[in-house]
Amino acid sequence: MSSFLSDVDAMFESVASSIDLPEGLAEKIRVCNATYVTRFGVRLRGRMHTFTGWRAVHSTHNNPAKGGIRYSPDADQDEVEALAALMTYKCALLGLPFGGSKGALMIDPREWEEHELEKITRRFAQELIRHGFLSSGMNVPAPDMGTNEQTMMWIADEYRRLKPDDINGMACVTGKPLGGNGIEGRTEATGRGVQFAVQAFFETPTDAAKAGFTGNGLSGKTIVVQGLGNVGYHAAKFLSTEDGCKIVAVIERDGVVRNSSGLDIEALKVHVTETGGVQGFAGGTYDRDGAAALEDECDILIPAAMERVIHSGNAEAIKARLLVEAANGPTTFEADKKLRDRGVVIIPDLYANAGGVAVSYFEWVKNLTHIPFGLMERRYDEKGHRTLARSLEMMTGRAFPKETEAEFFQGRREIDLVRSGLDDMMRSTYAELSRRWNDPSDPAIDLRSAAYSLSINRIAEAYKAIGI
Repeated sequence: MSSFLSDVDAMFESVASSIDLPEGLAEKIRVCNATYVTRFGVRLRGRMHTFTGWRAVHSTHNNPAKGGIRYSPDADQDEVEALAALMTYKCALLGLPFGGSKGALMIDPREWEEHELEKITRRFAQELIRHGFLSSGMNVPAPDMGTNEQTMMWIADEYRRLKPDDINGMACVTGKPLGGNGIEGRTEATGRGVQFAVQAFFETPTDAAKAGFTGNGLSGKTIVVQGLGNVGYHAAKFLSTEDGCKIVAVIERDGVVRNSSGLDIEALKVHVTETGGVQGFAGGTYDRDGAAALEDECDILIPAAMERVIHSGNAEAIKARLLVEAANGPTTFEADKKLRDRGVVIIPDLYANAGGVAVSYFEWVKNLTHIPFGLMERRYDEKGHRTLARSLEMMTGRAFPKETEAEFFQGRREIDLVRSGLDDMMRSTYAELSRRWNDPSDPAIDLRSAAYSLSINRIAEAYKAIGI
């Protein structure tokens, strides 16, 4: 039986074999450089508890290595190394100056009180710092499944306590709260990136037609979302409220809730937060069999939770015409081929969920420069806009439209710049993926192989530049 790591490796090798690389370089790019395993003790509830954690560094062709830390009782080294590899390829795909890394702690955060999680997190951070797996210049974590901005703040504070002379210490992690030197837009970033990826696809008629879509754009498209965590919630919210899509089903750990007219995502999120699941939500019909809902009739399927949920056992039954991988590795290598053979188009995880690391890059840069985005130019821009508006009024004899005045006069805020930068990265990257996919002289047979091809070539160029 294949594993998550073997799936990632198989996808890599299927593309790397068609690229002309120096002998041995493909293997060097594929393998994980180093994995640190730690088993540390924390005294809690009157006894010593031992926890197991990992931090894998897949590549240092660029420094620092970048990647999240997840807390999960099912975490293991195979998963961590697979996720680290995906981070390497993802960062290269977007042109970010990072290598790939990932971390995990084998723990169920729901079983511990907040003060206990803080103590555990600080001990984990101490282990990473002491062994060189946490710093702004070498290894920079971010939130992942089971962790959040509070977790990152504990890690950053512990680093600052142990390394008080590091002026760039707050850049040792990203995904921090705004009050802790975070950046506006980081919480929504991955879900926002999913929205931009879907928009870019539908704004490319030749690609949309390959999935059987003609005209009308995104409006009215039906979507099934698996997972209403941070990524799934924001993707569903933006696609429904800003693009006119209908979220007809949301799958969670306790089942699925459906509404053919479209679910109220805000109301559903409140319900899930309060009750822990979708059961009992008044705005839809509940069914305990959530896995079966992956096979529901819909235009777009967005798996936004765990890896390997679409596999050889259910790939033939998937009815969506477009699969958007908001989660890491939700589709196995075998399922990928079956879906492709059936004409299902996949927007791959390397690209679809890259919004998080893109905005993490912005936060990292903000922390290194020690200045918020937009601070120096905002008021200057406002003054220039007002001068332009008054000039237009004098030239035309007409007042500037009141309905657009506030937006036009307002200078660029940090959130505006973050969203603009993310939008540009996602759209320019998609344009390159589409070009490769539609170029008959390019071996890329789908968007995933185009993404891997672009990523591998960029990593190879980085190694070439340093003489490897």
